[in-house]
Amino acid sequence: MVGRPEISAWRPRVPGVVEVFHARFTRHSYPMHVHDAWTLLIVDDGAVRYDLDRHEHGTPHDTVSLLPPQVPHNGSPATPGGFRKRVLYLDLTRLDESFIGPAVDGPDLVDPVLRRRVGQLHTALENPGDELEADCRLALIGERLRGHLRPRLVHRPPARDRGVAHSLRELLDERLLQGVALDEAAKLVHAHPTHLVRAFTAAFGIAPHQYLMTRRVDRARRLLLDGRPPGQVAAAAGFYDQSHLNRHFKRLVGIAPGRYARTVTAHGR
Repeated sequence: MVGRPEISAWRPRVPGVVEVFHARFTRHSYPMHVHDAWTLLIVDDGAVRYDLDRHEHGTPHDTVSLLPPQVPHNGSPATPGGFRKRVLYLDLTRLDESFIGPAVDGPDLVDPVLRRRVGQLHTALENPGDELEADCRLALIGERLRGHLRPRLVHRPPARDRGVAHSLRELLDERLLQGVALDEAAKLVHAHPTHLVRAFTAAFGIAPHQYLMTRRVDRARRLLLDGRPPGQVAAAAGFYDQSHLNRHFKRLVGIAPGRYARTVTAHGR
């Protein structure tokens, strides 16, 4: 089928790597969403354009893109033939929260050495038994990433009042599975419902319901990587039913959860 996505996903036995995700898309566009992990992205064919923190970015040749956790972004093909990408999702043990601000300011790193090392890491991750090599390569990549980001660090005193937007985000994270009604959330954070929605969207660039759904899809991905059957994942990730999961998963990942699970099985992970 022309334009059918080609996707492979797995979790390697390498500390700090939440997921490896390889994909080729010709038409799929990602809506605004967030991840709870760092997104380390290289594009092998074509190019991607995306918005991060209300600024447009792209992925020209030799670029390594580092998208920070909890910062909304989207993505779409920037070339007629689409794009082929390789992604690593890294937890905060590899890059801590202090680097989020610098990554927002400049997510696209033009560094051929870094680009080559990331490609070599992906090759190692595709070969079971090469975990030590992958871990060593990732350590060097982390060091080089910190070298790019550290000069941009600005030490600011912590804000005394994180505001209703941050309070709502914490509440949504706490209620990831069961959810929360807007009126109840407004009472809990002491804000008018309309003001709460506007404040959250202004602060994070994504509406509260979008944030909640993207976090649930991330949880569904992790459960599928753990080998959980798709039929069990919907309720375990906070979705109403299987069709509810399918709709949001396909919109954010590009394929249905069943196909995603089969790519995991194919890698024997």
